[in-house]
Amino acid sequence: MQYDVIVIGSGPGGYVAAIRCAQLGLKTAVIEKYSTFGGTCLNVGCIPSKALLDSSEHYHNAAHHFGSHGINLSNLKVDMKQMIARKDDVIKQNVTGIEFLFKKNKIDSFTGVGSFVDKNTIKVTKNDGKTEQVSGKHVIIATGSKPTALPFLPVDKKRIITSTEALALAEVPNHLIVIGGGVIGLELGSVYARLGSKVSVIEYEKTILPTMDGGLGKELQRVLKKTLGMEFYLGHKVTGGTVKGKKVTITAEDPKGQPAKWEGDYCIVAVGRTAYTEGLDLDKIGIKLEERGKKVPVNENLETPVPGVYAIGDVIKGAMLAHKAEDEGVFVAERIAGQRPHIDYNLIPGVVYTWPEVASVGKTEEQLKAEGRSYKTGSFPFKASGRAKASGDTDGFIKVLADTETDEVLGVHMIGPRAADMISEATVAMEYRASAEDIGRICHAHPTFTEAFREASLAATANRAIHM
Repeated sequence: MQYDVIVIGSGPGGYVAAIRCAQLGLKTAVIEKYSTFGGTCLNVGCIPSKALLDSSEHYHNAAHHFGSHGINLSNLKVDMKQMIARKDDVIKQNVTGIEFLFKKNKIDSFTGVGSFVDKNTIKVTKNDGKTEQVSGKHVIIATGSKPTALPFLPVDKKRIITSTEALALAEVPNHLIVIGGGVIGLELGSVYARLGSKVSVIEYEKTILPTMDGGLGKELQRVLKKTLGMEFYLGHKVTGGTVKGKKVTITAEDPKGQPAKWEGDYCIVAVGRTAYTEGLDLDKIGIKLEERGKKVPVNENLETPVPGVYAIGDVIKGAMLAHKAEDEGVFVAERIAGQRPHIDYNLIPGVVYTWPEVASVGKTEEQLKAEGRSYKTGSFPFKASGRAKASGDTDGFIKVLADTETDEVLGVHMIGPRAADMISEATVAMEYRASAEDIGRICHAHPTFTEAFREASLAATANRAIHM
């Protein structure tokens, strides 16, 4: 079977690339290892984690905040079976949606492991061992990533688990140990802390969210400790762990090199993700992985050293984000079709779906200082926002960084209610190279959370914030 484009992997990057290729008139096929489409994001990542985050937030609000609104409840309890069932139904709806889009766009699909025979021929190995081959003028590698393992801490998927197993626990842990203070660890830790678990976060770096603007991690740590009782052990190097019955013991060295130990009933290993390239047989077409043998090398057009073979998403350099992969999928499809698309990697927002939410786009203060760039800053706290007071979400702030000379916005960093949605306004503004004054002069509806963005922009413009 001959195709214009073969996409290996059906995660956000893969399925979006396939749909865009089909829209552009290219005969397209998708090869997916698993029985369902959507990859990590739809099946065991972005979507199911957000479903549990929403469910746990409803419970937490009912247990702790409804009373202040004049809503009194009694005998409140968590039904984990129903919570997980709802999460599974959300997954099913999204997976079914991709199946519909593939049929609508006349995209063929093959189930099995895709591996290169040559640069235009892919072998599909099915679960029963049978194989078939498909050929294409172009191939897009979109095989995503898997949870990073710690060699000294084997995952048994029962008590020492990854994010995948954490999305399907049958009970609320009494004490959940989370190794990793990044996005995944904090989101899943929040889920179970809201449901009543004691949660201990162990992080090697000296701050949580170490890749984001420093102020965001400090504020989130403060709020999660205050509202959920989460404990944080920063600068700790995990050295090992054991499981005995229903008890997990994790050992580490504290910042002074002294031994430390935690005992719980579950431990989530959330120390990042690793590009998944197993089984592709890239060596058969002369592709050598870079970045310590983990990433597929690509040029500015996301084409590998082998002409006609492209790679997108988590298997290449850059942030491991579903929306980055989606944009890259569209980019490659349009390049293949002869168009000239572009991606500004500086303007791909990052989001943490805790509560308060955390979101960021552009340069951090740390990056600007390292570059020696002259900048000014303006911030506005949600405790001064009328909308935030009305909803009881007064933790957090928005910070705007702008060039000292031109006033162009260089970075926006926010922690607060609905930050995940509000960051898009900042991204749009920065795509059009708006100044802080531009944003400050745009009328924002009142009362809304987005007024805080306007106020922060005004604060960066000669300290003109009105409500602070």
